[in-house]
Amino acid sequence: MTSSSVKKKTRFRVGVDTGGTFTDFVYESLGRLEILKVPSTPQDPSLAIVAGLDRIAAIKKTAVDQLEVVHGTTVGTNALLQRRGARTALITTKGFEDVIAIGRQARPELYNLNVQRQPRLVADELRFGVAERVTASGDILVPLIEEELERAVQRVREAGVESVAVSLLFSFVRPEHEQMIANALKSLNLPISISHRIHPEYREYERTSTVVINAYLQPLMGAYLKRLESNVPKLSVMQSSGGAISARAAAEEPVRTILSGPSGGVVGAMRIAREAGFANLITLDMGGTSTDVALTTGDGLRMTNEATVAGLPVAVSVMDIQTVGAGGGSIARIDEGGSLRVGPDSAGADPGPACYGKSLLPTVTDAHLVLGHFAGTGLLGGEFQLDASRSEKAMAQLAKEMSRAGRRKVGMREAAQGVLSVVNTNMERALRQISVERGYDPREFALLPFGGAGGLHAVDLARALRIPRIIIPRSAGALSAIGVVAADVVRDQSQTVMLEAVTGIEKKLERVFRKLESDAQATLQQEGFSGERQRHERILAMRYRGQSFELEIRAGRGDLVEKFHESHRSRYGYAQTGNAVEVVSARVRSSGLTTQLRQRRVGAASHKRQTRASRFADAYFGGKKVRARIWQRDELLAKSRVVGPAIV
Repeated sequence: MTSSSVKKKTRFRVGVDTGGTFTDFVYESLGRLEILKVPSTPQDPSLAIVAGLDRIAAIKKTAVDQLEVVHGTTVGTNALLQRRGARTALITTKGFEDVIAIGRQARPELYNLNVQRQPRLVADELRFGVAERVTASGDILVPLIEEELERAVQRVREAGVESVAVSLLFSFVRPEHEQMIANALKSLNLPISISHRIHPEYREYERTSTVVINAYLQPLMGAYLKRLESNVPKLSVMQSSGGAISARAAAEEPVRTILSGPSGGVVGAMRIAREAGFANLITLDMGGTSTDVALTTGDGLRMTNEATVAGLPVAVSVMDIQTVGAGGGSIARIDEGGSLRVGPDSAGADPGPACYGKSLLPTVTDAHLVLGHFAGTGLLGGEFQLDASRSEKAMAQLAKEMSRAGRRKVGMREAAQGVLSVVNTNMERALRQISVERGYDPREFALLPFGGAGGLHAVDLARALRIPRIIIPRSAGALSAIGVVAADVVRDQSQTVMLEAVTGIEKKLERVFRKLESDAQATLQQEGFSGERQRHERILAMRYRGQSFELEIRAGRGDLVEKFHESHRSRYGYAQTGNAVEVVSARVRSSGLTTQLRQRRVGAASHKRQTRASRFADAYFGGKKVRARIWQRDELLAKSRVVGPAIV
């Protein structure tokens, strides 16, 4: 047996998800998934990752370089939210330098006369126009001459930037000028983001925003992954679209990773639901700061090219995830009008909720503790003890403020119940956005809560939306890491085509699809996926002529136009069957199928036997005091029957 075959045989796959308080690891051991948590190192997340991998390697009696690591990262997301990316230059067609500043006419706060816009990723003085012009049909109207190239390179050199974005008008039709600029910039030895490689589709603002975000994050993400790869040679990174890519590809296109963590959770939830026999699923990922919700059907993940992150449009393919500022650390307060508000401000991990012992901030977690929902135990299986007296002080102070605002006596527990009612309403609104408002009936879905606080709110939300079933995963706190380790390697590609959906376009679409698939096949082959381990899905972005936005329709059998009419009717409640239909873009989602980790099934309890609770405790639900049965999660076997009221 050769050394290479031994090396291949002894590799172990590990999923890693970085969080604010803990970094989660999932790996296989003796046929079951094991979970490891280590304290996060926010100043450099790679330090916690390396520490955890060292522990796993010791447990598995192997070396770290024998671990295949898939990483869900928040490095790009946090850099974008905090505006701490690279000093970036933008090169674009002369006259279009201010596209990213002008944006769209739509305003998120229509009646706010004092809107404060966030700083632009590229400062005014770092946006450079070059004299060139390509028409919408691909004809060169103004050629790009050598003198313009030299002038652009000189301006970038003198600006002292760390990264460059290039986005020319209609380069997705004819990319020659962008290629010329990229070649000229190579002498500067800077990271370069080219729009026709990252997002070759129309809509100038969204395309330019996407390539600018990529350039803005490239140096930071590249340096981070380089540090990590020096310790972990076999490293992949989770994308926002629910699939993994190599660390090298993630360093080149970090814009594809800005929803990396939440996407891992949805993939993990789908895996759990599929094993439980459910195809239609609504996920609820509630952490300390925010809650992410998503919807999946038997057709798979819902994707979108119209996401907005940190107030900026991101046009690459991402999971259709809605985020609301409601988490376990969300702070409750009385606003200027005397109303109770919860979030979006959060106590975070430090100082954290009052019960963490470092503050007197009344949060959602404190409300649960005051109402007895933790049954006298701490977090993390009792390892993290909570300070109940601090929670009571914080909630009593909030009750006083509510009493003054409402001019009636409000008790501590009534204030706590009010906090939960408000935060539940915020999350319910997000759940309705991804279900009812998009033509889906929540009664036909199961709800799967996870994250540190998801299970605490699942029953109330399911009742509000009349969702009949709730699936509670065994490892809810580490589901994102489970999803990361279970994800396939995915490459998303697209091309704008702008064709009327009439007989005869099939051959044109086939040529585009084959070109996109050929590129993806070569990339996946380099990643180690043979032809039989590859899957390619063809998708068309379609609309009625005159519409501004598209719906995604899976290409294949059946009449495309009729499928579009049906999809439009389902989404918006009507279809204009007499209108012309356009195919705007062709998209291919290519997957390299990974080997799924084995799982060992737990033992089953008798159908007839009702397991007895180990103890009882008083708790408050809906303003009523109840005597609740208390269960340790590990005490419950498969098919156990639990009679409520109960706390697990």
